[in-house]
Amino acid sequence: MHHIQLSNAAFEGHNSVYLLGDGDADAPTTLVDTGVATTAVEAELRAALDERGVAFADVDRVLLTHWHHDHAGLAGAIQNESDATVFVHEDDADLLAQRGSARSDLHDAQEAALHDWGLPDDEREGLLAFNAEHRGLRGEPVDVTELVDGDTVRLGPFEAEVVHLPGHAAGLVAYVVEREDRREAFVGDAVLPKYTPNVGGADVRVDRPLAEYLDSLERVEALDLDRAWPGHRGPIIAPTERARDIAGHHEERTARVEKAVADLAPATAWEVSAELFGSLAGIHVLHGPGEADAHLDHLVREGLLEATADGYVPA
Repeated sequence: MHHIQLSNAAFEGHNSVYLLGDGDADAPTTLVDTGVATTAVEAELRAALDERGVAFADVDRVLLTHWHHDHAGLAGAIQNESDATVFVHEDDADLLAQRGSARSDLHDAQEAALHDWGLPDDEREGLLAFNAEHRGLRGEPVDVTELVDGDTVRLGPFEAEVVHLPGHAAGLVAYVVEREDRREAFVGDAVLPKYTPNVGGADVRVDRPLAEYLDSLERVEALDLDRAWPGHRGPIIAPTERARDIAGHHEERTARVEKAVADLAPATAWEVSAELFGSLAGIHVLHGPGEADAHLDHLVREGLLEATADGYVPA
């Protein structure tokens, strides 16, 4: 395996792409994720692959962890040159294939969420302009092969098991492999070594995103991995402990959200996000109130808060 790091100025720092099978005649040449669809990042990926003697045309398979542009943006360009099989979970397939109204439905859902979260008009318009400006980062449509939880993908001498880990994205999956008596997984943004993956704003299609994500963290723990390879930064040496740390972080954040509502009531998700994160810009104008809303929704379902026409109040 070869770990490639690609720049990413639009979203959350450098992206990790993994090259598998190069130099092994019995294994398909495989990429896990691809990076964002910009001219500069495409050039970076081509150069990194060239150092390993691999061109886009040589890629046999692409395993996508989820639909976000910084992970899947270049999949279409790679497939156009190689006819590679591109795998993605069925919940993200329509977005990657750009089928029917999938993209417009997502944009409509984001606009509705921004209204529900109480964003001021100027912030909402600025975010929609940001999204429109960066729409090309999604890349070209992809002819996808759909996966579900429990599927396996043959990668030469070993198999990758598909494990569905929704929350950050509806179709986020990990690819779990066993090699040399070690269990390792490519986990995308399910678990990250430094930041906590956003829930709520990163994919507004997810119902009950915090509950879904906490369930996914428990599933990561149950996998008992020796190492995880995330979608950003370097490897996670103790994935079980890291998943527990992130779950604990969300427990602390839930307590902060409950206190913010008690102090501000009635409070919108936008107002709570200001208490949590301060001033926001760019894509974080989506992620901040989305994260706050995920915790607010969770507290309502737990009977600790009540949603009113004016905002959230203690129950």
